[in-house]
Amino acid sequence: MAGTPASRNREYATAHESFLRHRGFRWAKVALGLCGFSLAVYFLTDPRPRPSGSTWIGYTLGTIGALLIVWLALLGVRKRAITPGRWSLKAWTSAHVYLGLSLIVVATLHTGFQLGWNVHTLAYVLMMLVIASGMFGIWAYASLPRALSDNREQMTQGQMIEALHALDRQLNDAAQPLDRARSDLVIAALAQDYFAGGIGRRLSGHYPAYATQAAVNALSLAGEGDAALDRVEKLLVRRKAMLDRLRRQMRIKAMLEVWLYVHVPATMALLAALTAHIISVFYYW
Repeated sequence: MAGTPASRNREYATAHESFLRHRGFRWAKVALGLCGFSLAVYFLTDPRPRPSGSTWIGYTLGTIGALLIVWLALLGVRKRAITPGRWSLKAWTSAHVYLGLSLIVVATLHTGFQLGWNVHTLAYVLMMLVIASGMFGIWAYASLPRALSDNREQMTQGQMIEALHALDRQLNDAAQPLDRARSDLVIAALAQDYFAGGIGRRLSGHYPAYATQAAVNALSLAGEGDAALDRVEKLLVRRKAMLDRLRRQMRIKAMLEVWLYVHVPATMALLAALTAHIISVFYYW
């Protein structure tokens, strides 16, 4: 039986709600409560001889932090099972973000601000690296999809590539009447691999020796009056515009993905350092 219009509206709003705003910022409130508890425990007690990870406060906050880190690392496993309800993927992701940020407070207070050149500090530094890369990921997923959609202008990346190939075919035909020097400019533009370069080039959006731009510049200086030359120049301008859009698309997609190349390996390293940290603590206890 179908629900009432009001219930259907609530379900629609929930389905389209951002994971950051899930259930009225439920997990943000939980994370703030955890931070408040950690601060209260740290500042309203007087551990001797000084606050550190080896006091009862340090052990308490360290246990909370370690359990959080292990749980947060399970998001990748959780993504394999998309289910609705209280522990939906959206709810899990929301909790992952806010509880992950709360680790900045929990873990820092766990250390008692006692850091050095050891495996304990290594675990802390790796944790901060994971959190920083995760914060970049939050920004990327909150802002870049709209930029990706606006850049496409209702075209998929495959359609953009096909449109570029169609322009290339037109250019190849249009350049036939040109003299050797000018046709060589067009050939150089068509021969250049517009996907050349690794992740760094895609992220920067900078492509040196831009043959299409060079051809546009050279042919624009040739003057007007030649119909074949004018047609080639217009096609080159259209090709440059399409290339620019395609490269913007590749840059935005790279920014959406590149943080994972830091976040995931750093998480694995953090789990290893955390294990070493815990073993060493109990070994010397």
